[in-house]
Parts: sequence; structure tokens; C-alpha cells
Amino acid sequence: MKKLLKAFIRNEDGLTIVEYAVAAALITLGVAAAFTALGGTVTAVITAVNALI
Repeated sequence: MKKLLKAFIRNEDGLTIVEYAVAAALITLGVAAAFTALGGTVTAVITAVNALI
């Protein structure tokens, strides 16, 4: 069992997958934050354009 655990820890393929998953999660959070921040601005612009019509 100890050998299997050491082999698992030394296996870099699993680590690479975790790194990609963390990077994807960070990108997703960044995009969500950008959409949230821009949401109010977009609503204001649409309201202003709608008032002109």
C-alpha cells in the first residue's frame, strides 16, 4: 500500500490535470466577475437607449 501511495504522489499526470482544473476554475471566476461588473453598465446603457426611442 505504501508503494502505491508513493507512486500516486510521484505521478505527474494527475498533478497536471489538477493544475488545468484549477486554471479553468480561475478563468471561470474571472469571466463571471467581469459579467457581474459589466451587468450594471449594460443595463444603464440599454435604459438610456430605450429612453431615447
